[in-house]
Amino acid sequence: MVTTTFLLIRHGICDHVGIKLAGRRPGIHLNQEGRVQAEELVSVLQGQKMDAIYSSPLERTRETAGPLARARNLPIQISEAFTEVDYGDWTGRSIEELIAVPEWRNFHGFRSSIQIPGGEFLLGVQLRAVAELEKLRLSRLGQVIVVFSHSDILRSTIMHFLGAPLENLLRIEIPPISITTLYLSERGPQFGTIAQRR
Repeated sequence: MVTTTFLLIRHGICDHVGIKLAGRRPGIHLNQEGRVQAEELVSVLQGQKMDAIYSSPLERTRETAGPLARARNLPIQISEAFTEVDYGDWTGRSIEELIAVPEWRNFHGFRSSIQIPGGEFLLGVQLRAVAELEKLRLSRLGQVIVVFSHSDILRSTIMHFLGAPLENLLRIEIPPISITTLYLSERGPQFGTIAQRR
């Protein structure tokens, strides 16, 4: 049984985190703390085997991947499948402001079937990310692949492999620069840490 390992990493912190929905807006960069986090990730993953690095096309994910890619002499391969959720009309709005919006509250109550106004269905988001991981599993059997993405992309992916509904999405915390380890093989998914694998 051949297992492909994925290190799913959220980008480092930027000024929008926890305050505004950055969405797919261009020009959202890591702040100073985020740049430090990206550099520290090189030490955190020191000694960890890795064969490829993939990233969302957005600046904050590419900037997070940069130090690790340079340290390992690996190219950053851009995948649209791992880009941020299209938050449509909510893009750029503050979380505090959105709390008063009925559609926002409805979305949090029934994420699997409510389309974001002017944006995506979260089921579609989940599908594109999961399909890309399965494609990579088959093309890179037995390898270790690092994926830099965004909190709701990673959470919806995790929910899929846990067999859990998207309505429970917020039960999973994915802070900036967090690493979630996913093992995929023919027998199905497993989560764990690199240290647990033999």
